[in-house]
Amino acid sequence: MALDLSNTLVVGISATALFDMSESDQMFKAALEADPESVIDNYRSYMQAREDEPLAAGTGYHLVKALLDLNLHMKGEDTSPLVEVVVLSRNSPDTGIRVLKTIRLDQLAITRSAFTGGESVADYMDAFDVDLFLTTNVEDAQKVIDSRQCAAAVLKAPPVNAPQIPEGQVRIAFDGDAVLFSDASELVYKTQGLDAFKAQEDALQHTPMEEGPYASLLLKLARLQERLPTGGKDSPIRIAIVTARNSPSEMRVINTLRAWGVYVDEAFFLGGVGKTKVLSAFTPHIFFDDQDIHLEAAANLVPSGKVPYLTKSALSGLQVASGE
Repeated sequence: MALDLSNTLVVGISATALFDMSESDQMFKAALEADPESVIDNYRSYMQAREDEPLAAGTGYHLVKALLDLNLHMKGEDTSPLVEVVVLSRNSPDTGIRVLKTIRLDQLAITRSAFTGGESVADYMDAFDVDLFLTTNVEDAQKVIDSRQCAAAVLKAPPVNAPQIPEGQVRIAFDGDAVLFSDASELVYKTQGLDAFKAQEDALQHTPMEEGPYASLLLKLARLQERLPTGGKDSPIRIAIVTARNSPSEMRVINTLRAWGVYVDEAFFLGGVGKTKVLSAFTPHIFFDDQDIHLEAAANLVPSGKVPYLTKSALSGLQVASGE
């Protein structure tokens, strides 16, 4: 009988998001430019020569480790894990051995993997029942977002001076519009201005917003919280919303979450004030946002991932026009 993962949070992560593979990536790009015909052989030789050298942690490493540790809370009657992590890599099986050896050395409970030999891994989200895909490849993330199969993010480089994250808890911070919620309200702000945005959101405060690309992940996390032994401030999962909204547009956020039946632990309505100080205080394992203006500052302090817009979204066109 196939493993039932309907109540399991499944995270797919690329090898370059799990580990710091910037050195091998730079080698590949240099070899490709110097001698395209021999690049695969040269890369294979490079990786084979370093198979026994452990890889350093990437941006998604500590999140993955903390999520896997949630399985320590499984109850006796549980028939499926709380969390499962799958490595989805563009490496070939041969060049992926270094990744697999580091996983074993670090005792990460990752048992499933896919190595596609240079092909996109985006087509395998459904095959592995992935809820969240973390990658450093922009094309793969965009393809996944456009497929609407699961949440996806392009991870920024690991922060150099990240604050100490509390042990024994997974902490995740989300932006609101175009991440948890649809991009409809943000489009009003971008095209009609702040006053029009606030007026609309105040008038529609009791009308739930449509789901955004990360709504399914939030709902899955909510179901996961129900399987955990403790709630409230002692819950092993702590969720925050960090948004530029403020009064009178904050009420629609709270009422939308109520309509979805979702509980979040913390919400910060910043009204345009920078997000970095709040994020430093919250110390998330990951922060998801759609706008580079917030991510570039946040990524220096906490692990951060960019949520791409749908290719056909009007915001995607506005982003190109504004140079974001």
